[in-house]
Amino acid sequence: MLAGVAAELRGALGILAKRDVQIPARYLCGKPGAAGASGAVDAVHRPAALGDDCAAIPDGDGYLLLAAEGIWPTFLEGDPRFAGYSAVMVNVSDIYAMGGRPIAVVDVVWGTSAGALEPVWEGMVAASRAYGVPIVGGHTSARSPYNALAVAIAGRARRLITSFAARPGDVLVAAIDLRGRMHAEHPFWNASTGADPARLRGDLEVLPALAEAGLCDAGKDISMGGVAGTLLMLLETSGVGAVLDVAAVPRPGDVRDLSIARWLLAFPSYGFLLSVRPDAAGAVLAAFARRGIASAAVGAVDGSRRLTLEAAGERQALWDLSAEPLTGFAGEGAR
Repeated sequence: MLAGVAAELRGALGILAKRDVQIPARYLCGKPGAAGASGAVDAVHRPAALGDDCAAIPDGDGYLLLAAEGIWPTFLEGDPRFAGYSAVMVNVSDIYAMGGRPIAVVDVVWGTSAGALEPVWEGMVAASRAYGVPIVGGHTSARSPYNALAVAIAGRARRLITSFAARPGDVLVAAIDLRGRMHAEHPFWNASTGADPARLRGDLEVLPALAEAGLCDAGKDISMGGVAGTLLMLLETSGVGAVLDVAAVPRPGDVRDLSIARWLLAFPSYGFLLSVRPDAAGAVLAAFARRGIASAAVGAVDGSRRLTLEAAGERQALWDLSAEPLTGFAGEGAR
């Protein structure tokens, strides 16, 4: 069973697309012998470590957080309102994933007509209101030969949750809001648009609360690569490996035809993967439980630099990061 799951995950667009990040990694990190290395940005002009959900720039007694997300064109064409909503939602998630709180977003929207822009803006404004994060500027054009959307966000954090701090011996904790439904066409689990806005904001506050209490300093939000792709990125930047118990990942019980592989590749509107010291794991799980968020210990971090899947006593290698980088940000900024 696991061999089939591993094969499906390795061939998934949501994971393979992460390899595109190797292009900026070559230019910004100056990998020896890589194309563009001669033009790499030196540390003096690069105030933040690279490869995280947000750029975390030291600022006074905390950090200024900056992030941006572009929206998949097929998604934008097929469901422009939810694409607009999601563009704000995913940026908000990036800020909270790093232990921060959002300040404001700006947008870049291109459309073939004013009519093409209307549902996108309806979605962005709905998410802005739901999450309490204002849209304060950007760029809009209705005279484009195509439709395109990107949103950027600023936030602040007192203490960070980063992709660089996972350690061998850590417990992997997955937290996913299962009070939602699958999108009809895309691998998106929507637990946001029908939820009470006050509850959405309170649920996200778990992340900075964990960071500020010193209970967690390593993790990521579950992105378009799903649990599997997100874990690979976390392991790569921390320079570690892990065993993932696929059967332990919180999963909806009433969705037909939702295979393990499909769920491991799904983007949940509220989903976080944390690497937690063993003595803090109980407190972290309890914090999510108090909010009605499904969470579980789903594996353990080790020093192998390989991701291995596990279920019912069976194990299957998925990815060896020492032999096959994913994003190219391996160890960049690692503590």
